[in-house]
Formats: sequence, C-alpha cells, structure tokens
Amino acid sequence: MTAGAPAQRNGVILIQAQSATAPEPGETFNDCPDCPEMVVVPSGDFEMGSRDSPFEAPPHKVTIGNPFAIARRETTFAEWDACVAGGGCKYRPDDHGWGRGNQPVIDVSWEDAKAFAAWLSRKTGRKYRLPSEAEWEYAARAGTTSKFWWGKDVGKSNANCDGCGDLPIRKTTPVGSFRPNGFGLYDTSGNAYEWVEDCWNDNFGKAPKDGAAWTTGQCGQRVLRGGSFVNKFTAATSSARFRYDIDVRYYANGFRVLRDLQ
Repeated sequence: MTAGAPAQRNGVILIQAQSATAPEPGETFNDCPDCPEMVVVPSGDFEMGSRDSPFEAPPHKVTIGNPFAIARRETTFAEWDACVAGGGCKYRPDDHGWGRGNQPVIDVSWEDAKAFAAWLSRKTGRKYRLPSEAEWEYAARAGTTSKFWWGKDVGKSNANCDGCGDLPIRKTTPVGSFRPNGFGLYDTSGNAYEWVEDCWNDNFGKAPKDGAAWTTGQCGQRVLRGGSFVNKFTAATSSARFRYDIDVRYYANGFRVLRDLQ
C-alpha cells in the first residue's frame, strides 16, 4: 500500500468515522473503538421477495433512495456486554457454552435489540436503529437476484445452517467465519436470525416500495431474516422471512444494526 492510500480489509476501504466528508459506498468505519464496524451501502433499486413462498410474494420493486451504513457482522456478545456494562442493556443472555466475545449475541428479543440501538445512538451521537426489512434484503442480496448471494444453490462452506455443509454445526460460529457478500456483509445467511424493524405481514401485497419499515400489521410480532444455525438452508435464502413475538427471547435470534448517514 502506498503512503497516503486508504487502508483496506477484505478488499473494503477503511476510513475514520469523523471524516469531514460523508463516507462513500464501500467504505467502512467505526464510530468508537468498540462500536460495530459499519459499511456504506449505495442507493439503488432491487426486486424484493420471491415466488418461493406466499410469505415472500409478490416480488416487487423497491427503491433505496439514500445510502446507509449497516454493520458488517451480526452484533457480538462483546458489543452486547459493553452495552450491559454501560447501562444501556439490562439483560445478559446466556452463551449456551459456545463463548462470548466474537460470537453473535443470541437469545435476545426485538425489544432487547431496540435497546441496544438506542444505547449506541446515545453513546455516539449518531442515529443507530434496526434496518427495515427492505434495507436488510437489499444489503443481503448485494446486487444479486439468485436465491443466495453466492448463487442459486446452497453449496458448501458458504454459511452456518442445517444443510449448508456435510454436517450441521448445531451452534453459532464466530461472526465473519464465512466469506462476505459483495457489499462486505458477513453471515446474512445462517448463524443467527436477525431482527428487523418491520411488523409482521403475511405477504408483500401492500408493502412500502421506498425501503421504509412497514409499521402496520401484526406489530406484536416482528420480522426475522436470514435463517440461523438451527434452520434448514431454505430459511437462509435472501428472501426467506420469519417472525417472533417482540418480547420473546430465543437462542437462535440475534441482530445487526444500521446507521443513518443523513
């Protein structure tokens, strides 16, 4: 790397969070030393959903009007434990003997995830939140239209799920154990299910087309995306979706955060 050239990690440019100019798509940053590493995702259009399930239909065009930053990895136990130590998170979930640190935090409810994002916003002075379902799928697809971001078939050694390898791992793996997608995000398929902001609706018939969260419907349940280590690979496609009660914790459920750039 030549003098003055930006540092890179896994082919993604690294910048300082307090740059005088807004970060560009593909650039990564941290707002504090122990904050999640964020990557900037460009604006654009994509076809959300699929015809694979009534819950994923109908496929529809969504416009993401502005770039946003999203965590490259699922929120870790280390990041969650910092929130507990800082007084922003009241609950200390069990790691089920799989370790804390760089493992994805699990056994957290949607309400827990919201508390973490609120604490991170207070800590940094930036607006952190859960991604909308559309933002999540757009970032997970990274410009692809296939079932998985890496192709139409699940293959092997692409993710942590039941059917993603010769034998199921049956526990979480450290975040970033598999290669990232084209936007630089890890584990958008498998490992831990990821909470998003949206209320549950049985299909996309009246879903927003501007990338906003869908905040009407069955709001006592919120959407989970990406599948997990306990799920078959069919739950880990880019379009697959599930739901859970907002105040219920489950050992396969985690999340990642988004940061607005506007």
